[in-house]
Amino acid sequence: MKTGIVKDWRYMEHDMGAFHVENPKRIEAIYRMVEKDISFPYTEIEPRLAKEKEIQMVHTSSYVNTIKETSGKGKMQLDPDTATSARSYEVALLAAGGLLKAIDLVMSGKIQNGFAIVRPPGHHAEASRAMGFCLFNNVAVGAEYLVNKYGIKRILVIDWDLHHGNGTQHSFYSRSDVLYFSTHQFPHYPGTGYWDEIGQDKGKGFTVNVPLSGGKTDEDYLFIFRKILAPIASDFKPEFILVSAGFDIYKADPLGGMQISEDGFGAFTSELMSVAHKFSKDRILFTLEGGYDLQGLSEGVKQVLLYLGGEGKKPQIGEDISPITEKELAPVFDTQKQFWKL
Repeated sequence: MKTGIVKDWRYMEHDMGAFHVENPKRIEAIYRMVEKDISFPYTEIEPRLAKEKEIQMVHTSSYVNTIKETSGKGKMQLDPDTATSARSYEVALLAAGGLLKAIDLVMSGKIQNGFAIVRPPGHHAEASRAMGFCLFNNVAVGAEYLVNKYGIKRILVIDWDLHHGNGTQHSFYSRSDVLYFSTHQFPHYPGTGYWDEIGQDKGKGFTVNVPLSGGKTDEDYLFIFRKILAPIASDFKPEFILVSAGFDIYKADPLGGMQISEDGFGAFTSELMSVAHKFSKDRILFTLEGGYDLQGLSEGVKQVLLYLGGEGKKPQIGEDISPITEKELAPVFDTQKQFWKL
């Protein structure tokens, strides 16, 4: 079974409050969909707890201790958007550990690809700060794990969440072994991710930001993946691909302003799998970030899983982009041409 799915009902035990958009119902909706609609054979992956030293590859020990000290306590507010409950520390370790377990299975050849359907999400979490519903930066921990345990030298992190992954960007901003590629609504929370944020020192050119105004369609995103991401990946030649998959770009998401359809998520997955096939021996793992419309979230994840499992039916999506999108992408092309063959 080539596809793995990280799935564990304990992810519901992190609870920031019934009225918070990042609530346990998100994971429940996805798991119900998996049980009902995913019929192809897959490997169900039981997560492990990430070790503290693994989390500390990305986060400071004092910050890890701050989260650890919330164990067994009621609601603790970490920032205006982010809080912990009694089980949040352990669940956050399971979120990062679920991705690490999936990485081990890919690297051992037991699966080719997979989706870590975990929470809390991670891409906003900074080295010493919780942000934007995120406690530990799961995808950054995963990238560091690939470098440290397996000696992977070129990792591509693709982040299609509505919001810019500031924490992931900052984790690798001065490095050339992890290339961070982000599409995101701008200006929007957290306010980072402008096209001129390109990395620094050895990492210059290895951060690629594609800031977009609202209203972007499946066609706009496919154009970006084909005309910007694919040529950069062709130059970079990643050995492993990690995807921060946020479903808040869905057309009905309460926090977003994008117009992505359920089919769009399948088409994006197909494009990224093509890149993985060419360069990383089909090694690609998705990890859940945002997405707050429960139907769009579960249907979007379903499309990703169907493509990972070889069951996706390619939708007919064109490549026509609006003049507004063309104008927004012009500085991205001009900037990135300094580093890559676009």
